[in-house]
Amino acid sequence: MRESTLIFLLLLSAALALQIWLALRQLRHVRAHREQVPPAFAADIPLAAHRRAADYTLERTRFGLLALAVDTLVLLGWTLGGGFAALDAAWRGFGWGETATGVAVIGSAIAIGSLLVLPLKLWRVFVIEARHGFNRTTPALFASDLVKGSLLGAALGLPLLALALWLMAHGGQWWWVWVWAAWSGFQLLMLWVYPVFIAPLFNRFEPLADQSLRARVEALLARCGYASGGLYVMDGSRRSGHGNAYFTGFGRARRIVFFDTLLATLDPDEIEAVLAHELGHFKRRHIVSRITLSLGLALAGLGVCAWLIGQPGFFLALGVPQPSTWAGLYLFLSVAGSLGILLQPPLAWYSRRHEFEADAYAAEVADGGALKRALVRLYRDNAATLTPDPLHSAVYDSHPPAPQRIAALERHTTPHAGAPA
Repeated sequence: MRESTLIFLLLLSAALALQIWLALRQLRHVRAHREQVPPAFAADIPLAAHRRAADYTLERTRFGLLALAVDTLVLLGWTLGGGFAALDAAWRGFGWGETATGVAVIGSAIAIGSLLVLPLKLWRVFVIEARHGFNRTTPALFASDLVKGSLLGAALGLPLLALALWLMAHGGQWWWVWVWAAWSGFQLLMLWVYPVFIAPLFNRFEPLADQSLRARVEALLARCGYASGGLYVMDGSRRSGHGNAYFTGFGRARRIVFFDTLLATLDPDEIEAVLAHELGHFKRRHIVSRITLSLGLALAGLGVCAWLIGQPGFFLALGVPQPSTWAGLYLFLSVAGSLGILLQPPLAWYSRRHEFEADAYAAEVADGGALKRALVRLYRDNAATLTPDPLHSAVYDSHPPAPQRIAALERHTTPHAGAPA
């Protein structure tokens, strides 16, 4: 076995072992605390709801282990198993140019990979989510989403991929900077395109009709100095019972979107507090910092990709005997995705810090008590576990564990002077 192949297998095994160990910790911890509601939530969440959340978490964690095994087998099949090499050789037989061949190879590899994991998606939606009362997606809607998503991905992704491969072939030693610039421009363009053109292909967005709630929201926006391009309600209930709210877009395309499930669950003061939390991300410049971090990581990743492609043993180490720009890009992205767990802890910590800051801002401009009540309702209705394993949570969770988040909010429960009583 080549030394570089051994290094790849050792890194993959280490990442796999870490993820399995964390999942087993989560299973043990949640199971051990299934029969007792944490004291801070005992008055608001009944034991039956706590058990339901534990069971939902346990099943999702076990499913995650299955998905991890499948993803690992697919990666090994594509690389050391010779799958990608065979696909590459088949497309090379057509005698097309480099860019066209590269697009065909990577595009077909992505399509085949999506088909291989499709059974897992079907099981998650129609078995796990349905068993716990969350799935509202019909088979017809699932199929429609799949077709539209695939066509949209091809329409947007294939031209971008072609541009990236062309830049790799003609951009010289600094090709990775040019590819990064193209990727960054595409990402920023999507911030405008997505809410206006893409999201309406999958969901209906109606202006917020509740005039009382609209007036309350607009008063909050005025206090926070936020100019919105519109307040919309999305028919999230067509697919899931989970509730949410989010900001999207920028400039005139900037929108505030409420899931209809969220509006049906929370009281007006709680909805206002949840929106204040989302505004906190805007006012504390979290969105800008996250975009900057994402683009910075992309630049660093492409730099590493460029270095690896230049290493003689990189392609052979991963079972591809004939080097090419497209093989290098695909192999790097595949391996980086599998080893991404190594970067997960600092990214999760960074995100949790932002959530604490947004909660504190919400308590300043709205009612921290209302946000606390809203979060407790959402924990209960979304079957979010109140007792995650601390280490599992520290590695994976983008939001603080429920006890930590509620405890922090209790220190910020005095309404802002400008907030409604």
